Amino acid sequence: MRLSRIYTAQALTVDGVAELEGQACHYLARVLRVSAGDPVTLFNADGRDYMGQVFEVKRQSVKVRILSVRQPGNESPLKISLVQAISRGERMDYSLQKATELGVARIQPVTSSRVEVRLDEKRADKRLAHWRAVVVSACEQSGRARVPDVGAPMSLNEWLSGPGTSESLVLDPLARQRLSTYSIQSDAVSVLVGPEGGFSEAEIRQIGSAGVAAVSLGPRVLRTETAGPAAITLLQSMAGDF
Repeated sequence: MRLSRIYTAQALTVDGVAELEGQACHYLARVLRVSAGDPVTLFNADGRDYMGQVFEVKRQSVKVRILSVRQPGNESPLKISLVQAISRGERMDYSLQKATELGVARIQPVTSSRVEVRLDEKRADKRLAHWRAVVVSACEQSGRARVPDVGAPMSLNEWLSGPGTSESLVLDPLARQRLSTYSIQSDAVSVLVGPEGGFSEAEIRQIGSAGVAAVSLGPRVLRTETAGPAAITLLQSMAGDF
């Protein structure tokens, strides 16, 4: 039987019982059709996997007894923050999903002048909840026990004026330096990815004035949903994660 990994926000302890409801219950009971005695792994983003066994399946809940705990040890030594210009629908989902699978530590959605998606407060809250669910699902699939934080959408100006906590790079196809030759000087780096139409010339100047280094990914122009995962892959390889 396939060993499933399920995220839950509740505290987990060895010999304790976790009661799974809602979507987790539906997936286990209706999709996988688990029964008493089946193994299941739970995680709650504390960096550990909790191996358990199903002991009760009801219509609205599945109960799991925690038998043991372990640390997967699969987080990257380089803490990468993806600062992603918001794109439409599945493109944004793809960016977040693949970035999570590749080991990104944090994701910050941003808006800029050429971002076509406009979110009012209600829509922004709804999209944020959806994006966080995409990231959780990617963690379940990829075996990660830490869930990358997804920040509330902010403007490019807000991000540039915020407190800098790491080295910052912007992907620019016209940059003279390639990412493959860039030397990371710390254990944390932020990667800024523009929208489908790229950043405007004024934004590029603003980004450069804020101390963000421009790097390219090579001779071809990548789509916004491809650029972020490609950069993360290269950075992880440089850091020894791959």
